[in-house]
Amino acid sequence: MSLPFNSLVDATQDTLAHTRYNMVEQQIRPWNVSDNTVLKVLHSLRREDFVPPAHYQKAFMDIEIPLRDDAFAIERGHCMLAPKIDARMANDLQLQPHERVLEIGTGSGYMAALLSRLCQDVTTLEIDPELAETARENLATAECHNVTVRVADGSQDSLSDSPFDAIVLSGSVAQIPEKLLAHLKDGGRLIAIVGDLPMMRVTIVRKQGGQLTTTTPWDTVAPRLQGFADKSKFVF
Repeated sequence: MSLPFNSLVDATQDTLAHTRYNMVEQQIRPWNVSDNTVLKVLHSLRREDFVPPAHYQKAFMDIEIPLRDDAFAIERGHCMLAPKIDARMANDLQLQPHERVLEIGTGSGYMAALLSRLCQDVTTLEIDPELAETARENLATAECHNVTVRVADGSQDSLSDSPFDAIVLSGSVAQIPEKLLAHLKDGGRLIAIVGDLPMMRVTIVRKQGGQLTTTTPWDTVAPRLQGFADKSKFVF
């Protein structure tokens, strides 16, 4: 005898909730993600709704997920970062409910959704129009009404709605883009994955009283954000 449709739906949702719980408790929490508010959001936010249907089964895996049907999608930065990377970056920003956040590299919208549950509002920039539209749809489904998705090159945009309390680069850069630091409020901070393979460093820049301080609390790797230049090289 088959189960009624509603029972099947409930069973599926229970399985997803359990798998999401395991992702948070087994992958993310051990990665020094200790902020209870961040953890609560991770337990409730449906990461699976931000994953392309072809990769739905990978939603909770500790891997990067391509956002295009393209063998080079991850290499080109068209991907979701591993869950623990997004979670640790959000954890380390220590966002407050009244703060405004800029994200560069929207992707599918998952990081923007996570940030939106932690602050007042999020502006997120995506260089690829198709990905930006997908992110808008995903964020609407997740009822993230305090997120604005803009099609823009984060390395060139004038950011007329700055300054921000926090800036998040959802991908790697060769070096901190200095022009972005001008768009931080006093007391603000920027977080980015900086460097080159085989190892990069998460870098947090804090602005306080006109002074900038930099810390590099952990190492990881991530695909490059589109539009950001590599380090200048001297030619003799």
